[in-house]
Amino acid sequence: MSAEHEVTFPAMGSHVRLLIGGAGPGLPSAATAAAEAQSFVADFEATLSRFDRDSELCALNRDRRECVPASPLLRRAVAAGLVAAEQSRGLVDPTLVEEIERAGYFASRAWMAPASLEAALAQAPARRPAQPNSKARWRQWRVDEEAGEIVRPPGQRFDSGGSGKGLAADLLAMKLAGYRSFVVDCGGDVRVGGVDAELSPRLVHVEHPLSGKHLHAIRVSAGGVATSGLDRRIWRDACGRYAHHLLDPATGEPAWTGLIAVTALAATTLEAETLAKAALLSGPVGGAELLRRHGGLLVHDSGRVELVGSLARRPRVRLSQTNATLEVAA
Repeated sequence: MSAEHEVTFPAMGSHVRLLIGGAGPGLPSAATAAAEAQSFVADFEATLSRFDRDSELCALNRDRRECVPASPLLRRAVAAGLVAAEQSRGLVDPTLVEEIERAGYFASRAWMAPASLEAALAQAPARRPAQPNSKARWRQWRVDEEAGEIVRPPGQRFDSGGSGKGLAADLLAMKLAGYRSFVVDCGGDVRVGGVDAELSPRLVHVEHPLSGKHLHAIRVSAGGVATSGLDRRIWRDACGRYAHHLLDPATGEPAWTGLIAVTALAATTLEAETLAKAALLSGPVGGAELLRRHGGLLVHDSGRVELVGSLARRPRVRLSQTNATLEVAA
């Protein structure tokens, strides 16, 4: 594999890591591509942050009109959120802004220490799979590309958090498609591509949400890998109850389903992110079924790890044999 340029920087409440190697004919150097990618991520976050009152997303959420002119990036983000809702049959619902704020997630928790996941599990209510909201507010949203507008009932708000990192990784992958190798890691939502990766697959290492130790290594030659879990965004609400950012759309409350983390594979990172969230919200039985096609892994409340689909059929990677490929933490 050719030498790669590497850069890591804080963004979107986490860190973004880029590895780029082997520029194709007529393309800028890997270092220049990385700088351009970092600038794109900054614009992406400034446009779509729910926590920045000056962002275009917040302006949309404040706008009392039914039809709101929107930039191509905001239209793309809303469309991605609606695709995630459709593909998850309403489990990954981007219209639960009031509910997530009521749960205590009204400001960025990016660099705040999370509460104890073990303590939260001990006090959590009875486990049950999440269900779609019967009102399905997301079905009332649409993107009018011809008019350059977003159309929805006035007063409804949108949260790009359920699909933002996956979309960002995929958009960056499109920009880097001419390079011999690239890895985009947006806070654990990973996209791998380039001919070199097809010849020498990358290793995506998954951490255990309870111990933080290495859990599994996944060989990826192309496509997306995403992990969704409870351990990074967990807190106590105003009543002292433990809460987290993955809501049951039917109740508007944090979902306790029997799973604490899910890693999913798919052709794109947005699809992998949607699958990971939908699987966690579906609980052990429904989650395993969702991951069966592309493969993935489930971490149960007990800490037990369940490999599903293609991961269950692949031989485990020995860490002593990974020196030929780069380790990418999910």
